[in-house]
Amino acid sequence: MWEFVVVQPVLVAPDKFKGSLTAAEVASRVSAGLGVPAVELPVADGGDGTVDAAVAGGFTRITIEVTGPTGERIPASYAWQDAGTAVVELAEASGLRRLPGGREPLTATSYGTGELIADAVRRGATRVVLGLGGSACTDGGAGMVQALGARLLDASGDDLPGGGAALKDLARIDLSGFLDVSEVRFVVASDVDNPLLGPHGAAAVYGPQKGATPGDVTTLEGALARLAAVATATHGLVGAVEHDDIPRAMGVAGAPGAGAAGGVGFAALAFLHAELRPGIGYLLGLLGFGELARDARLVITGEGSLDEQSLRGKAPIGVAQAAAEAGVPVVAVCGRRTLSDAELKAAGIETAYALTDLEPDEARCMAGAGPLLERLAARLAADRGLRGGAG
Repeated sequence: MWEFVVVQPVLVAPDKFKGSLTAAEVASRVSAGLGVPAVELPVADGGDGTVDAAVAGGFTRITIEVTGPTGERIPASYAWQDAGTAVVELAEASGLRRLPGGREPLTATSYGTGELIADAVRRGATRVVLGLGGSACTDGGAGMVQALGARLLDASGDDLPGGGAALKDLARIDLSGFLDVSEVRFVVASDVDNPLLGPHGAAAVYGPQKGATPGDVTTLEGALARLAAVATATHGLVGAVEHDDIPRAMGVAGAPGAGAAGGVGFAALAFLHAELRPGIGYLLGLLGFGELARDARLVITGEGSLDEQSLRGKAPIGVAQAAAEAGVPVVAVCGRRTLSDAELKAAGIETAYALTDLEPDEARCMAGAGPLLERLAARLAADRGLRGGAG
């Protein structure tokens, strides 16, 4: 009499290895190295790779031509599910990787992100998930709302040009031509909790990463404060106080997450009435991670560098937390790690395997990440006693 044994698969749910492998490539390499049945579920936390992760999870890729961060026309994608959910990744249209040359902190715009949202709404989306991260702009989401039909006008009634610095001349916001989004639920997937303004705000914290000098930061801070003030005066965003002699919207501008992606979080909250959700946790739910984890015997997650930043809500930690709810053990793979065993275990990760364990030279690790990752996965399989694992 034949006896059939059902072997539970390993769930491979990594983020990208930035600069070397996409999340899908990481998952594929790990699966190849394991030599056991595996389910691949590339993940992302709302930043670069979010659309790719959604497509790998069963969504359809929709590609259109939009306005890039410095005004050039570029192809950009969002992920579409026939049930009416669209996943829009700001980095696709308005990210640093979309800059054709140097960084443009004063003039870069989020307009293309608004064009992606508009296309999804016109396609019939009833839910738009907006992943924020990797932005090139500090425009408070002004470009995004302009693409959705808002007019940002100066004192003469002329439309403002793109970019954060131009907002210093903002006098009025006209929403009469704004796209009807009354039947659309917007969710911002981001783990950034910065407010729009102040020492922890969009300009001060993230402006320098986008090329802003100290003088640029001062300019952008004043411009964003002007946006908040005009939005408060004209659209009832409650709670104004003085901020450098400019009324400041404390209701929305002071909300955690308003400073995400150069202030695009502010515009999403103020004009789209979005709800802010933890990026990786929300996206894992959207991709059905919990159901897959319950059928798995092990979850393998990871990212390029497991370090202190990972502990602040990055994808591997979110995966570990979600796997714990399903009662499944978690291990990680990475390019390099600076976290101790104790820190990993406290985060729900039993152990981590780093490419630098095989090749100490980080440049060689990045250049040969794929083959090294397969070797690392084979070692992991052998250590865990997985069927088919090799040393």
